[in-house]
Amino acid sequence: MRPRRRELVLAMVAVAILPTFALALDYPVRAVRIIEGFGVGGTPDLISRLIAQWLTQRLGQPFVVDNRTGASGNIATEAVVKAAPDGYTLLTCLSANAINASLYHNLSFSFLGDIVPVAGLIRLPMVLLVNPAFPAKTFPQFIAYAKANPNKINIASPGIGTPMYVAGELINLMAGVKMVDVPYRGPAGAFTDLLAGRVQAFIITVPAAIGFIRSGKLRALAVTGAVRAKVLSDVPTIGEFLPGFEATAWDGTCAPKGTSPAIVDKLNAAINAGLADQEIKAKIKDLGGETMVMTPAQFGKFLADETAKWARVVKFSGAKAD
Repeated sequence: MRPRRRELVLAMVAVAILPTFALALDYPVRAVRIIEGFGVGGTPDLISRLIAQWLTQRLGQPFVVDNRTGASGNIATEAVVKAAPDGYTLLTCLSANAINASLYHNLSFSFLGDIVPVAGLIRLPMVLLVNPAFPAKTFPQFIAYAKANPNKINIASPGIGTPMYVAGELINLMAGVKMVDVPYRGPAGAFTDLLAGRVQAFIITVPAAIGFIRSGKLRALAVTGAVRAKVLSDVPTIGEFLPGFEATAWDGTCAPKGTSPAIVDKLNAAINAGLADQEIKAKIKDLGGETMVMTPAQFGKFLADETAKWARVVKFSGAKAD
């Protein structure tokens, strides 16, 4: 009787999981939308289109980017959370999502609770810039000046809730200093005022800053990633002076809660294959980024860690978005 009972249980399990595997084998059978929340031309849009093109070729159905801008990516995220969990609506999730989870208090969704991590895509290092006339020539000198002159360093950011803003607040928290955030609607105005000396510092992605650094118009004091940026190998990381410091802008792919693990695994394998493709790797390098190859579980842990880290920083800063 026991062997028969075991066979019956195994048969029932097989019947239960067979539709899931069949679904994954067939998927996709129609067009898939990748919803992106920051508009045409930005890095999230460019990487979304790059991966969409790869997935279209790899999986044989159109993967189409749908730009849903507004509320720092929350409109796009809400659209995906409300979509059917069938693999046909995906989200380009990014660092703003991890920050928004604590910055916004009236969201209709839980970023970690209502999405499923699929794959990492790209990580963008950032750099702390100062005007060459600023007295600090190194990061330790910068911190010493900030400690001696509280509230005297005006640090530009592209707005509250951006990775650049929280990176500045993380410096305040870990170094025990107080810089004054000056928000801009984008990097152009911040660069103009930094060059003119109206603000003293600015954190921005390395690709956006590299021309100013190489021309000598601005001085790079440190990069914010865990390792030195390849294009700025002589510039130290902030973590070399503040152990444990890390702040990067990143993009990934997520799906609605309830999406079949088999579909998630199929998408993860296809995306990771794309990130290993030499042509795509070269294009990501041109964007100034580094590939972020992860399993769904690894990406899920990464999202949870980022959300928890920025929650502490947002609480420390006192910032609110609603």
